[in-house]
Amino acid sequence: MAEQALREEGTQPLFEMIAHVSVQDPSDDEAIEKASEKSSATCQDSDSKPAVKKKRKQPTECFLSQPEEKQESAVKAKRRKKKKISDVLQKSAPKPGVPADLQNLLNQHFGENRSVIEIEELKLSDSCFLPANDLTHSFSSYLKEICPKWAKLRRSHKEKKSVVMLVLCSSALRSLELIKSMTAFKGDCRVIKLFAKHIKIKEQMNMLEKGMFHIGVGTPGRVKALVEQDALCLNSTKYMILDWNWRDQKLRRMMDIPEIKKETFDLLEKSIIKLCRDGSVKLGLF
Repeated sequence: MAEQALREEGTQPLFEMIAHVSVQDPSDDEAIEKASEKSSATCQDSDSKPAVKKKRKQPTECFLSQPEEKQESAVKAKRRKKKKISDVLQKSAPKPGVPADLQNLLNQHFGENRSVIEIEELKLSDSCFLPANDLTHSFSSYLKEICPKWAKLRRSHKEKKSVVMLVLCSSALRSLELIKSMTAFKGDCRVIKLFAKHIKIKEQMNMLEKGMFHIGVGTPGRVKALVEQDALCLNSTKYMILDWNWRDQKLRRMMDIPEIKKETFDLLEKSIIKLCRDGSVKLGLF
């Protein structure tokens, strides 16, 4: 009996402990779940915060857009800057024009719209040219060199609506300068101004029809207009001089000005090149 009583006393606390462990309050489970949810939420927050900081530390889009804008602005600046004639001349001394320069420009101007046969008809041999100016001559000294028998040609010229020598330059002001500078050469010959500034074409047509002139100095556009209207005849012309090497305030030659260049080549194609190939006209580059 005593042993049985001890067994009952020893087992009673064990049963109470088991009951206490096995039987739990449902509120305790809810508390545990809430605690686990809070801990998981805090873990998620702690994991997400560094990711946000990384995005702020690496503004990749802003960093990449800046150099692209700089490159685009640099390209635009390069496109706007074009080489000027003055910049080219500052680096190298101007070279005197030669007959090959004129022939190359003729081929470039007519090459795109002409056939091979037509380009061949525009070619000029060396015999068509006078000696070119080497930049050491004045206009009078150059004319004396290329035309030593000028006095004889001047006296024998009797035809109206024509000139013995035709000088083409880029502007009216340049034409006046050349007329003044040829006083030592022209002698008793008469010079007519063939440019548009302050002179109407009808006045020039009347002067050519009524008077006799030996030298005509003017611009290619006005000369071409007079030739097309049969006011100026080139059959008596012996010399045609291009004011090739002179440069204006912008350092442009007459062939550097698109309008002057086009009018000059149109005049050469329609009237002068054929006369040069026949041997009646000589071309000179001053």
